[in-house]
Amino acid sequence: MNVKFNKNSRMMEIEYQFRDVPEANLFRNIYPYNEVPRIVFNHRVVPMNIPERLYITDTTFRDGQQSRSPYTVEEISRLYDLLHKLDNGSGVIRQSEFFVYSKVDRAAVTACLEKGYDFPQVTTWIRAHKNDFQLVKDFGIKETGILVSCSDYHIFKKLKMTRSQAMEQYLSIVTAALEAGIVPRCHLEDITRADFYGFVLPFVNKLMELAREAGMPVKIRACDTLGLGVSIPGVALPRSVPQIIYGLVNYGEVPSEWLEWHGHNDFYRAVSNSTAAWLYGAANINTSLLGIGERTGNTPLEAMVMEYVQLRGTSDGMDLRVITEIAEYFENELNYEIPPRTPFVGRAFNATRAGIHADGLLKDEEIYNIFDTTKILGRPPVVVIDAHSGLAGIAAWLNNYFLLKGEQLVDKKDPRVAKIKAWIDQEYENGRVTVIGDSEMEWQAKLHFPELLSLRQSRVE
Repeated sequence: MNVKFNKNSRMMEIEYQFRDVPEANLFRNIYPYNEVPRIVFNHRVVPMNIPERLYITDTTFRDGQQSRSPYTVEEISRLYDLLHKLDNGSGVIRQSEFFVYSKVDRAAVTACLEKGYDFPQVTTWIRAHKNDFQLVKDFGIKETGILVSCSDYHIFKKLKMTRSQAMEQYLSIVTAALEAGIVPRCHLEDITRADFYGFVLPFVNKLMELAREAGMPVKIRACDTLGLGVSIPGVALPRSVPQIIYGLVNYGEVPSEWLEWHGHNDFYRAVSNSTAAWLYGAANINTSLLGIGERTGNTPLEAMVMEYVQLRGTSDGMDLRVITEIAEYFENELNYEIPPRTPFVGRAFNATRAGIHADGLLKDEEIYNIFDTTKILGRPPVVVIDAHSGLAGIAAWLNNYFLLKGEQLVDKKDPRVAKIKAWIDQEYENGRVTVIGDSEMEWQAKLHFPELLSLRQSRVE
């Protein structure tokens, strides 16, 4: 067992050795496959070490395209504009990655590069083939992602290699990228099923040696390919997100600025795992717009924008109202149906049906609204009218829909509100099961509060 001085901890520590194995280590005690995976604890708790700067990267045009019909060049160009507008010169939304294989992919890359935006920077993703570097060089792109699968599931089962063969091939590709003057971003696919101490760390140590020799960064993307990562302290590797990130920074000697987490949502953990990666030392979190990606999707970009603001106490200049513009573009222009209850972007994310909640909104919207969604996202709280809305729900709908303030506010005790409620009650007594639509409520307002329609029209104009 070798030991060496760790400059990060300033202590002598065990040096983790590469282990070539005759058979794949599939961690069957954790991943039995014929059963639900197990969360196993080793009670090892590592310290948080949040980086000085935090960044969000985007894979909408790479991983995000692997689960839907391909975007057109025009659609990619517009979404890239919106990413730039959301970043708003902050540099927080640091990069966006693109495929470069099809004619449409290359046209989209060209269109986005021609915009000349500082952020998000255009990066690419290629296979671990030396010939693919020419595609990247032709665009003058400075960084590219390279697939370097690190679990025995991929090395033995997909690549049909041994660990040593895979390591040799990966290092040759990374060397070729550095020789071409391109910053390699090594995508450690399936890291949450990989032998962290026997393959991942020795491999990353080799990559950092190459970086030092070349005088260039070699970036690391830790990919939770199947969403198996767990952020709970004390969970054992290979599922522990804190131990993976802590180990890469402290034992792998990867600078936080070079380290990125890429998560999936198979077990509903994409956001919590991504936040944990920030907290334990990764400066970069990879995301996609609306979380659209393979299977259950990636970490949603808009979610990590909100996590950023909560952690930092500031948006650092990002324009959060653009999140609503992005959602509207997906629904109105791309015909993508966002589930209504999706946080921050769904039509019903700040809507209430319960009469008691609507009564709270009437008194003070802060009682039942998560924050000032009107100011921050350009999304006023919404009241949905159904059989249970009551007088308070109707009054709250009128006040929100017509943007009433101060003396203009409609009181739930107004007799005209009772007349609208009587009509609604009759609808449901007659067997209606659907909610009352805005157009129907507007018609009732026209009958009983005609002055409100002219007020709304004057505000629109």
